[in-house]
Amino acid sequence: MKVVALGGAGDMGSRGVQELAGEEEVESILIADYDEQKARAFASKFGKKCTATKVDANDHSSLVEVIKGHDVAMSAIGPFYKYEQKVAKAAVAAGVNYVSICDDYDAAEALFGLDSDAKKANVTVLTGLGWTPGISNVLARMGAERLDSVDEIAVAWGGSANDSEGYAVILHTIHIFTGFVPSFQNGRLKMVPAGSDREKILFPAPMGEIFVYHLGHPEPVTIPRYIPASTVTLKGGLMEEEMNTAARILSKLHLTSTEERKDRVGKVIKALSPVMFKIGKPETPISALRVDVSGIKAKKRESMTFGCAAHMNDLTGIPLAIGALMLGRGQIEKKGVNAPEGCVDPGIFLDELGKRGIKVFEGAKYEKTLN
Repeated sequence: MKVVALGGAGDMGSRGVQELAGEEEVESILIADYDEQKARAFASKFGKKCTATKVDANDHSSLVEVIKGHDVAMSAIGPFYKYEQKVAKAAVAAGVNYVSICDDYDAAEALFGLDSDAKKANVTVLTGLGWTPGISNVLARMGAERLDSVDEIAVAWGGSANDSEGYAVILHTIHIFTGFVPSFQNGRLKMVPAGSDREKILFPAPMGEIFVYHLGHPEPVTIPRYIPASTVTLKGGLMEEEMNTAARILSKLHLTSTEERKDRVGKVIKALSPVMFKIGKPETPISALRVDVSGIKAKKRESMTFGCAAHMNDLTGIPLAIGALMLGRGQIEKKGVNAPEGCVDPGIFLDELGKRGIKVFEGAKYEKTLN
């Protein structure tokens, strides 16, 4: 199996590369990154299996050439509201199956416009196989498959601001706290204020309880395409409540209302991150996920809760690597543009997660391990 890792020297992509490098069935990995020097230094850690090259996601023709000849292209090039469609288009043009960790709702929604082109090219485009979206979508599908009908799927995530300090993650956080974001309620997609409807949620240890808000992620956009639930919501928040408040204020002041403004604010936050990310810093930086699925089974109302907790790069990079492996093995066959809940087998995926140390729990007190 030959894999090209786009953005493979970055915070999340490098974790995916590290996971794939230990797999015997992976013959080679090309780490393609805008920072060529960093990519080459990282590739050198894995011997002959990994090589490196420079790639510019804004240069379509060179991007296509870098992807050609591989069995799978996996992408961690963010922020995805800027780059997901560009990179996926290049993979389709190169005729190579594609998986990403796209976590921006607008990028995921726009990507379905590539569906017919991907099918004509006999290519699978799998968007959003990371932490959230990704693990969250697979758990939603697993819960839905246990029920006769689904009423509600509620996805929530929590994270420490300093669990990842990558620039793309900073821009993503700014983006999802800005303006209005999608929420699927009572059978229709509606836009709600980002940072609204604060709720305290219990996550698996060591995170515990934190406040979460409506934020902009793909789950409310993609899950209703595959699962006929009446309500699909996504809420998230940082453990450092001061950071949530700051992000909401920036949005209300319209300081993040355009890409240019997001870039300006993101650069300031990146420069100040050594100081800012110490505010309310938890003893152990961690990220966590919770998925609640409710509906009807045998004419009785049932509900179930799933959750997991680990470092963000593990929660995100490991699923990306699993997605690449599943595509390369032919365990994901559906062509066209897909989200994880539409094409990823929950049993296979969760088994692979468990082998790699990410445990998924079931029950409101997270007492039962699924994998």
